[in-house]
Amino acid sequence: MLKENGKTSAPFFSLPKLDDPQQRIDLTSIKGKQTVVYFFAPWCSICKYSMPNLDKLYKNNELNAIAIALDYPDIQSVHQFSEALSLSMPILLGDSTTAQNFKVKAYPTYYVIDENLKVVERSVGYSSELGIKIRL
Repeated sequence: MLKENGKTSAPFFSLPKLDDPQQRIDLTSIKGKQTVVYFFAPWCSICKYSMPNLDKLYKNNELNAIAIALDYPDIQSVHQFSEALSLSMPILLGDSTTAQNFKVKAYPTYYVIDENLKVVERSVGYSSELGIKIRL
């Protein structure tokens, strides 16, 4: 995983949105606001339990969040996953380069990126709403 010392810059990304693959979101779009960048796979059972906790905080405007899908067989599987959980946060379609740049080895993995695009926190595995809030 990337170091969370507040000195490590988040790796650049420019990825297509799940709901509109012609539109892309990149790292610079989150500059100025602390953001949770959450990496998941649609087959990950822990992600199914953890993502709604993050999405609830996002819906309540308690944090900014972006989810990045990795290790998926096709876009439809990511759509099905997102729809089954009624997710509202932006979901991006990542790839093996994204996983490598962020050193994602397990799911879910997430990083808290500060307003200056530095990594200030990281975690792997299930997180409750409280667990996420504590890391902010």
